[in-house]
Amino acid sequence: MALTTPPVAAKHPHVETQHGIALSDYYAWLRDPGYPEVKDPAILAHLEAENAWFESRMAGQQDRIDMLFKEMRARIKEADKSVPQRDGDWLYWIEFEEGAEYKKWWRKPVAGGPDELILDEVALAAGLDYFRLGAIAVSNDGKLLAWSVDDNGSERFTARIKVIATGEMLPDEIPGTLSSLVWVAQDKGLVYSLANEQWRIDNARLHWLGTPISSDVELYHEDDEGFRVGASLSANEEWLIIGTSDHETSEIRLVPTADPLAAPILIWPRQTGVEYDVDLIEDIVFIHSNAHHENFTIDFAPLAEPTVTAPLIAGSDDVYLTGFELFADFWVVESRVRGLDHIEVRYYGDDDRVEPIDFPEASYVAGLGDNPEWAVTTLRLSYESMVSPASVIDYDVAARTLTTLKVQEIPSGYDAALYATERLEIAARDGTMVPVSVVYRKDRQPGGPLHLYGYGAYGIAIDPGFSTTRLSLVDRGFAYAIAHIRGGDDLGRAWYKAGKLAARTNTFTDFVDVAKGLIEHGYTAAGKISISGGSAGGELMGAVINSDPDLWGAVVAHVPFVDVLNTMLDASLPLTPGEWPEWGNPIEDKAAFELIRSYSPYDQVKAQAYPPLLVTAGLNDPRVTYWEPAKWVARLRELKTDNNELLLKTNMGAGHGGKSGRFESLKETAEEFAFILWQLSI
Repeated sequence: MALTTPPVAAKHPHVETQHGIALSDYYAWLRDPGYPEVKDPAILAHLEAENAWFESRMAGQQDRIDMLFKEMRARIKEADKSVPQRDGDWLYWIEFEEGAEYKKWWRKPVAGGPDELILDEVALAAGLDYFRLGAIAVSNDGKLLAWSVDDNGSERFTARIKVIATGEMLPDEIPGTLSSLVWVAQDKGLVYSLANEQWRIDNARLHWLGTPISSDVELYHEDDEGFRVGASLSANEEWLIIGTSDHETSEIRLVPTADPLAAPILIWPRQTGVEYDVDLIEDIVFIHSNAHHENFTIDFAPLAEPTVTAPLIAGSDDVYLTGFELFADFWVVESRVRGLDHIEVRYYGDDDRVEPIDFPEASYVAGLGDNPEWAVTTLRLSYESMVSPASVIDYDVAARTLTTLKVQEIPSGYDAALYATERLEIAARDGTMVPVSVVYRKDRQPGGPLHLYGYGAYGIAIDPGFSTTRLSLVDRGFAYAIAHIRGGDDLGRAWYKAGKLAARTNTFTDFVDVAKGLIEHGYTAAGKISISGGSAGGELMGAVINSDPDLWGAVVAHVPFVDVLNTMLDASLPLTPGEWPEWGNPIEDKAAFELIRSYSPYDQVKAQAYPPLLVTAGLNDPRVTYWEPAKWVARLRELKTDNNELLLKTNMGAGHGGKSGRFESLKETAEEFAFILWQLSI
């Protein structure tokens, strides 16, 4: 029987005082004090009631959901495999079988021989409601495989090791990891990191094969609770790189892989606001940093004196240096110019020899793919655009030629000639020109529905890449737009800084101004715009429905970071200390407190009409805890003055990324799109 009324959360008085201001939060009780375990019957009952309301309201859309899921699935090549890539004596690839949610990892000898299954995700995931492979690493001699698995969405992975040839599982088992797995010391040791009780990675540890986990050696411990630790290998695999960083500062140490217990070499001591990463060739350190220019430079220094640097590539206001990769005979630089990817090959000792790799389209996404070997003559690249499916390309460095190895196949059919893409610039209210990427069918009627996506945080650029699921909206007359708003680093580091801390509200106003600009340009009309965003992008959704509710015809907020003030005031939460450089520390800084309070979506819910809203959450999500969306929806139900749909769906066995599996996740996208089409009466 269909439910007739939505659940109403109980209100329990709860007041905390900060900077002399009393903060009342009637829905604070939705946070289980035993978190990360959630056992409170009242909390679970409320979440289940919200799920029941979601199911009841979406029941009438089931045929549409099924249709959308069917067409989305039909665009995926079910039996598919990646292009094999050489690493040492082996060629490696991954493969999906028909109907499989998860992949299998294969290899075969370069010299010839039978295919060898090294990891079967399908078998590992059997019987599990959730499965996610974390790290995977083959030993340098090719004999052992280490991998890690999360089976509940909590982002606590268990690492295991096996002998590939026989399938024998070694007794070594490491629970609670949240890191890469790095082989060292002639494959006798494995470097990893544990997540502490607050899900923070404050360590790099060494496990000697065959010894108890309790005897593992801590190679590095980070005392600053805002920093996170990670480990990787240099390109020539001679050095273990141990890095620690927050959102604006980093520090790196090097340890020889042959002797991981040797005294580490500190490259640069941490300096607030200075980010850097490194790699080495022989005894020369290449350093990519923002110490001299906010768009980064690349310098080099002797390993014996890494602070004595000399420039290789100077900083530029126009060229954003995003990274580099070293190889035996040349090195590769990646950058962005006005948001467009650039790749160029350079040569050691010949600063004047710069060979850019040219691509055919005016707007695209391109980057280095998987290039595991040190001595190579061909580079593996990835390429796509909003109208061009993803391609795997080999670039012959000497001949300077591109060879397409694979283009993403869409079994149900796709004709790129039916679609057009544009790169616009729309003026924000302060005069800043904000880039917007748009794709639509050429036969689309002007002024029709439009979906606008945004993120705008952490310096993460949203690339204008290809999406098969997006076609389900575009083929129904939608234009699909990506707003490259401030807070991402789409246009360089200054673009990121212009959307964080005291400038945070630029992110929200940019998104609103892009929507209004698209209306002015005739792409759509107010009320015909659907919008979506997740995590920090969910915060964006909350902010813009508070400020401009009439613009939006439907809103989807995935695992939204909406209880910003309370979360940033709680240093015990997993991510909070590390987030202060991004949002500000409202505990110590009253100005930061007042600013966050002024835009925090949960705190700014008011008595007004809101657009139709679908919200998702994950009970095991350690990044955006389940109670943030639950509290937000409860407060919206209390205060909103409209009768529009407000739905909350909590995945009771998943985390930040929602359901696992390539088809299960499609079902959630089908639900999202069905909700949008329903609310826009399409």
